Amino acid sequence: MTEKILQVKGLTKHFPIRGGLLGKVTGSVQAVDNLNFSINRGETLGLVGESGCGKSTTGRLILKLIEATAGEVYFEGNNIFSLKGKDLRKVRKDMQIVFQDPYASLNPRMTIGDIIAEPMRIHEIAKGPELDRKVKKLLEYVGLASYHAGRYPHEFSGGQRQRVGIARALAVHPKLIVCDEPVSALDVSIQSQVLNLLKDLQEEFGLTYLFIAHGLNVVKHVSNRVGVMYLGKLVELAAGDAIYAQAKHPYTQALLSAIPLPDPLAKRERIVLQGDVPSPVNPPSGCRFHTRCWLAQEICQQSEPEFKEVEQGHFVACHFCQAKS
Repeated sequence: MTEKILQVKGLTKHFPIRGGLLGKVTGSVQAVDNLNFSINRGETLGLVGESGCGKSTTGRLILKLIEATAGEVYFEGNNIFSLKGKDLRKVRKDMQIVFQDPYASLNPRMTIGDIIAEPMRIHEIAKGPELDRKVKKLLEYVGLASYHAGRYPHEFSGGQRQRVGIARALAVHPKLIVCDEPVSALDVSIQSQVLNLLKDLQEEFGLTYLFIAHGLNVVKHVSNRVGVMYLGKLVELAAGDAIYAQAKHPYTQALLSAIPLPDPLAKRERIVLQGDVPSPVNPPSGCRFHTRCWLAQEICQQSEPEFKEVEQGHFVACHFCQAKS
């Protein structure tokens, strides 16, 4: 039986909007709204969607880097939202993050060695010569040389800095790593190297990933399952093969049609969505995608579709979901 390392139930985050002289709350940005999913131990769950759909916020909520408005997150059976002090610190050791911008996430005043050693000092994993040895070993694991420990972040390329960020996440022997668009700021030629590195490290250390990305093409070769978000909600979740072979939600189909084909002579029916993504301050009633959906009918405006299992392991939130032939 597959063991669930992470369970997300009803996860919601609304950021208040304040205005006026007294700073009264005048509304809210519905960044994440009632998410429900789980991640199995040792797998990679890809989470994709357009900018502003709530992907990165979801990752930070899971790690309790920001407080949730509602919902629960269970890591190895413990609700992390109820933990404080030493108990929360212990869980943080097992849940790490690799940030999107490898330069902004590294302290420019610290050497690479100190950046990687800092979490090990905080969690009292090693000190002295043992700490130096572990830092050099981590640098080697991510494809850097031991002498890089004495250099500063500005002396490295974007890909090398992201390798440092990965080494820092590995330093405390985590079980789950949230990869928040870890390759989106890198050159295309470097992206595949970092993706292959993450896969190799997953096999080496038995890691579990939540891999956040903009496009389905990035997560295709690293994810066991893929979840698609739109305007704060999950609209489809299934095994990677099922998503790419028979996507059922219209939004997922549109994302797939935008993936470039390697053969310049090959043709694919391009689905061009009309209009812009609605504002999360005032999302559409019913199905949030109905303003851009070619299948939309009156019920889509009035009733929010249930996120339900339409086939084994394949969840969709759509009144008229269908496989696109």
